[in-house]
Amino acid sequence: MLKNLFNFTSPKQAALGRPKAIAKVALTSCQAKSALQQQILDKIESDYQHAEHHFNRQFPRPVVQFSLRGKSAGTAHLQTNRLRFNPVLLAENPNVFLTEVVPHEISHLLCYQLFGRVKPHGKEWQSIMVSTFNVVPKTTHQLNIQSVSGQQFDYFCGCGNTTLSIRRHNRVVRGQTQYRCRRCQQTLQSAQKN
Repeated sequence: MLKNLFNFTSPKQAALGRPKAIAKVALTSCQAKSALQQQILDKIESDYQHAEHHFNRQFPRPVVQFSLRGKSAGTAHLQTNRLRFNPVLLAENPNVFLTEVVPHEISHLLCYQLFGRVKPHGKEWQSIMVSTFNVVPKTTHQLNIQSVSGQQFDYFCGCGNTTLSIRRHNRVVRGQTQYRCRRCQQTLQSAQKN
């Protein structure tokens, strides 16, 4: 729907060499609640301008939200041209977000707009990371996620102890599933006394 309204070029049209005018959409979908979030919005705009210069074409700006929860630092939603960032991990790791996470997620959107559906961390994405943003392509972050990990439950097997997330623990408690140790293949037993 938005595509028709602004007359965006599809990846197929771009491949056929049919240029169309592309309207820049401002990053107005998100009101920055902090100076740090505003820095991220500014970095996104700067990276998009850099990519437009690099590829000699314009790209529609994404919707940006700071509502991601869990262990992921950021996500790119390709079909809806949307970026989501984890505000807790952002507050704890602002430099990593500015130098790695933002270019990582923008590269996903650019890759989709340039090449269509390809492997998420394939050669096209890696090429954009290196040639456009000069960032080493890494598929996962190495951030400390202790503050966003949620409650963990102790389980044991023949090998020793391990932990399960609250979601997996609740599935065991409700009798919906059992988990086995990858090494000894024994069913994990709760360390809690019932």
